[in-house]
Amino acid sequence: MFFLLQHAPEAAHTAEAAHGAEPAAEHAEHVPVLAQMVNHYFGEWAYNFEMKYTYPKWKWLLAKFGSTPEAVFGAYTPENAIPWYTVMFILACIITVALIWIMKGKLSEDEPGGAQQTLEVGVLAVRSMLEDIIGPHGLQYFPVVMTFAVLILVSNLMGFFPLFMTPTAATSVTFALGLSSFVYYNYIGIKENGIFGHLKHLAGPIPLMAPLIFSIELISNLIRPFTLGIRLFANMFADEKVLDTIAHLVPGITYWGVPVLLMPLSLFVAFIQTFVFVLLSQLYISEVSHPPHDEHHEHGHEDGMEFVAPVLT
Repeated sequence: MFFLLQHAPEAAHTAEAAHGAEPAAEHAEHVPVLAQMVNHYFGEWAYNFEMKYTYPKWKWLLAKFGSTPEAVFGAYTPENAIPWYTVMFILACIITVALIWIMKGKLSEDEPGGAQQTLEVGVLAVRSMLEDIIGPHGLQYFPVVMTFAVLILVSNLMGFFPLFMTPTAATSVTFALGLSSFVYYNYIGIKENGIFGHLKHLAGPIPLMAPLIFSIELISNLIRPFTLGIRLFANMFADEKVLDTIAHLVPGITYWGVPVLLMPLSLFVAFIQTFVFVLLSQLYISEVSHPPHDEHHEHGHEDGMEFVAPVLT
């Protein structure tokens, strides 16, 4: 997914191209300090890479539509060569791995701590959803689905802490996550049913209606990465904009008090959007994944093979 995060369009960059670049100092106010530091040390290298490899290709492609990379992406400079959302998302990945490693290292069957119990609740919730939506055989998809859940939740919650911004408030990140989910469930469908069997299920069971149903289902599947991405982005971006707008209504009065009071609502949004993304991903998997045939199932039991998802105890 990371290639989508390299230099995707953002509204702020488009506004700069239309009305002229903002002064560097003014623009820097909207960029996290950590992102500025990363660009300070690695921005020159990233800028040279873009100008040598990606910029010519974007220039050639956009010229066919009468546009330029600067008009779409904004000015190319070493200061913004690595977008803030790329930095924040990479940090979210690192934080996710670190949190799981720390929690896993303190697992105890006799005296579970609060962190372990919280992790167990999440694991059991995802396991239960997989069994209810996909079936017992769906537990084999637990590692990927749980990774989606933890990574998106960490990304959604990063905006609560100083020096961080919510990477899922950028379309580049949410579209990359949506595309990852899309690729994964189609990979499952092709792996289980073959390429022709996977395409055949889009046509439905009625041969006479197959051409119409296939066209509708194909379009429906192709727009899923965008609907997943737009839904997650819109809610997280709107949540941050509402808090920012309220905070600046009466400077000095609403800057701290009101946003703090609204933080429980923001916390609810972060969790519910994680749940929605994971739920929809499981529903898409359920459409293409089916229980093993009886003979395969019996053969699996004879060999001692069962679908098992990780547990914490």
